[in-house]
Amino acid sequence: MTNDALTRLLEDIRDGKVTVEHGADRLRDLPYMDLGHTKFDLHRPLRNGFPEVIYGEGKTPEQVGEIFTRMGDHTNILATRVSAEMAEHVLRVCPDAEHNAAGRTLTLTRTPVEYRDGEIAIVTAGTSDLPVAEEALDTCRMLGSHASIVCDVGVAGIHRLLERVEQLRKARVIIVIAGMEGALASVVGGLVSQPIIAVPTSVGYGASFSGLSALLGMLTSCASGVSVVNIDNGFGAACAACKINNLGS
Repeated sequence: MTNDALTRLLEDIRDGKVTVEHGADRLRDLPYMDLGHTKFDLHRPLRNGFPEVIYGEGKTPEQVGEIFTRMGDHTNILATRVSAEMAEHVLRVCPDAEHNAAGRTLTLTRTPVEYRDGEIAIVTAGTSDLPVAEEALDTCRMLGSHASIVCDVGVAGIHRLLERVEQLRKARVIIVIAGMEGALASVVGGLVSQPIIAVPTSVGYGASFSGLSALLGMLTSCASGVSVVNIDNGFGAACAACKINNLGS
């Protein structure tokens, strides 16, 4: 329940539009709903502005399906790192959910997302980085920020990036996603004034060490104002970008 929703409920109780008993029933599961295997945090939007997000890996399809069916009447839901088997089960028990196979996300939107102004640009070095970018894109949209992807503009063909610089300069925050040596974050950081959140990916040949080379390259970037999240963490980058964007709003 968001702060606005809680305020409306209390006002409805005060004005007699909702009975005290019904209001108590609505508030009964605060601050969390206990599903046995999962304690879904209903108070999180009141504390930090964002609802709890379901991390799919390690959970069974049945567990995630129950979260969607039980929580779907209370809040919009985003699940990340969702397998094809898990998505198939959730869509069967909750047909209103939407699956992004590329980003491995599931979303359920019961109430319209209220978008703030400001744009988040999500830039990928290569097409192979798109799964991380799609995860970031769905996260931004579910958290109320407009976002778009600029794909395959890595340093191997830097003219592709230079053609999009003016577009990037219109964004409030930029997420840069790259594997291999991770150089794209430094290049973008030298071209724009916006805050940059860099995401190293596990894309690359053997010496990339499953994203460690990109991570270290981004952490040691010579461009100022570049922050770095963990390997393949498009979700974390999007959360940070949305918080920055919300400040601008």
